[in-house]
Order: sequence, then structure tokens, then C-alpha cells
Amino acid sequence: MIEPGDLAALRVFEGVGVVEMWERLRRGEVGTERWATRMAAVEPERDLERAAAVGGRFVIPGDAEWPEQVDVLAEAGQLTRRAGVPFGLWVRGPANLRKVLEQSVAIVGARACSSYGSHVAGELAAGLSAKGFAVVSGGAYGIDAAAHRGALAAAGVTVAVLACGVDKSYPQSNAALFSRIVEQGLVVSELSPGCSPSKLRFLARNRLIAAASQGTLIVEAAVRSGALNSAGWAEQCGRPVMAVPGPITSQMSEGSHLLIRERDAVLVTDVPEIIEAVSPLGSGLTSYRHSTKTPIDDLSHDLRRTLDAVPVRTPAPTHRIATTAGLDIPTTHGALEALTALDLVHQSPTGWCLTPQTTD
Repeated sequence: MIEPGDLAALRVFEGVGVVEMWERLRRGEVGTERWATRMAAVEPERDLERAAAVGGRFVIPGDAEWPEQVDVLAEAGQLTRRAGVPFGLWVRGPANLRKVLEQSVAIVGARACSSYGSHVAGELAAGLSAKGFAVVSGGAYGIDAAAHRGALAAAGVTVAVLACGVDKSYPQSNAALFSRIVEQGLVVSELSPGCSPSKLRFLARNRLIAAASQGTLIVEAAVRSGALNSAGWAEQCGRPVMAVPGPITSQMSEGSHLLIRERDAVLVTDVPEIIEAVSPLGSGLTSYRHSTKTPIDDLSHDLRRTLDAVPVRTPAPTHRIATTAGLDIPTTHGALEALTALDLVHQSPTGWCLTPQTTD
């Protein structure tokens, strides 16, 4: 009867349990008129039967499977006229919802994503799965679907949070993907079986994606992308927001860059950086990237100057190398012998030149 995240219901039924809410709605008490038109169509037994027919179940607060982290929505405020903790969740799939979400990352982004975005989403999802993280997304075209497929390809667990009933495949062309998710992961929704998606239901769904995960990663998003709504909910819930940088010429990366520049999103480029962002403070740390160390890196100043003065192909005598390096002849000669021992230069009858492997 009540739409997910309905602000009016939160006000009218503040502090009231769901059983009492249901009784008030059935009695048509003053203040409940806005929901009266749906009363005739509500059949709880039918909903449970529909869910059971597709292997689904209904999980409510207090159940062993209830993911307690979504309770943060009680204090997260509102966004896009949505708010509040779900009354319950319809779930399909073999995994335990609470356990799966204990270590999870949401990956969301543009439906009309680029090949770059699709590739990055899939690779990051596969990498997170290999590290034992569940990948949460919305089952939509583009980045969402790429993230789900990446997790499945790595034999990981992925969770699709829908804006329709768990017995529906939306979009329909992703039906095969949803079937694979149900076999290996979970499909979740606040909406009863049989419900169809709508714009407000997508916005309400985004709050659940953000609250259920340890952090939300935006791979690609335009400035008006719904993925930015998910990022906003993650901020409201106190969860880390991460964004993947993209080409500055791509509109699909403008939203990601906006998050990094103006909303303090963490710029991430690989799985270790994502894990660091969602881990407790001081854990899961990753080091800065460094180039591969070469023998030249540890050379002293005089050895470097000498090496720079040695010709690539045509051998030069010691005095010419000393002149080019700006060093005296004894120092240059000693440096050349040291460089020879390191196999960086070699001597011929006419002088010194670089060994082949140092010419790249």
C-alpha cells in the first residue's frame, strides 16, 4: 500500500509498528485516506504466494537474515522526497542477505556507458569478487549490468536491487542476467511481487543500494545521472563515495569528475584503492604506485654523470667522456670501470660505449 520511502507515511505513522499501521489502514482512520484507493487491491497472501512461486522470501527487521546496516536510513534524512528504513525486503537467491552485505561494494553508473566504462566496471567487479566482496548494483543497462557480469565471471556473489517486484525482469533484455544472479547471488526489492518500476521507485531503490553497501563506486555518470543520486544517498548514510576518472572529453565522465572535484569523492583506479576506501580507518591500506626499480636508480651522482656522457654506439675515449661529463679524468676512469662491472658500459679498442640493454 505504501510506496518505498514515502515521506507522508513516515510522518503519519511515526513510532508505530507495522502491524498497527496495517490495522489503521484497514480501518480507514483519519489521516490514512491517501492510501485508501489501494486497499482493495492489497492481498498479502497472494504476494507471498507469488514470491514463493519464484523461490522468493520476505525478510523483515528482526529476522536473522535482515541486513542491519540499512537501519542507518532511519537517521540519514531525506533526498529526492524519499527517506526511511524499508518495512521489509523481498529476496530471491540462495545466499544469506545479511552475510553477503557485510562485505560489499556498490558499483553504479550510466546506462548509456562507453566501452571504457563497461570494461572498467567489469574488471573492478571481478577484482572485488576475487577479494571476497559482494558487488551490489541496480540491474540496469550499462555500468550496472557490466558490474554484475564482472562479479559472476569471477564466480563471485552479486546483488541486484530492483525498482520492481523480484518476479519481474526489468529491463526485460537483462532477463538472462537476472537468472544467473538468482543462481549465484541475490535479487532484492522493497516492492511486492508483480509491481512495475517507476521514476520514484528508482530513486527509492538508490537509497537501499547505498545503505546496504560499505561504499558506493561511480564508474561513469553524466551530470544528471541517477548514479549521482546513489552517491548522494551514500553521503547521507555516511558511506564512502568513490569515483573512477574518465576522459575529460566524455560527457559520461562529467558526473564522476564533479563528485571528485566538488563533493570529496575518493578517486580510485584499482581494487586495492577501493578496498582501502571502504575499510576501517588504518586498515586495508595500499601504497602509492612506483615505477620498476632499475640498476641505474642506485648510481651515485658521479656515476650518473659519467653514464650520461657515454655514447650509445660510437666508442669515445676516456678524456672525451670526462669533458662531456664535466669530471676529471681519474674520477671518470674509475666511474667507467664501476659501470663496466655493472654491465652498463663496455670498452672497445677505440673507447667506451653503452652496452645494448641500456640503449632502450
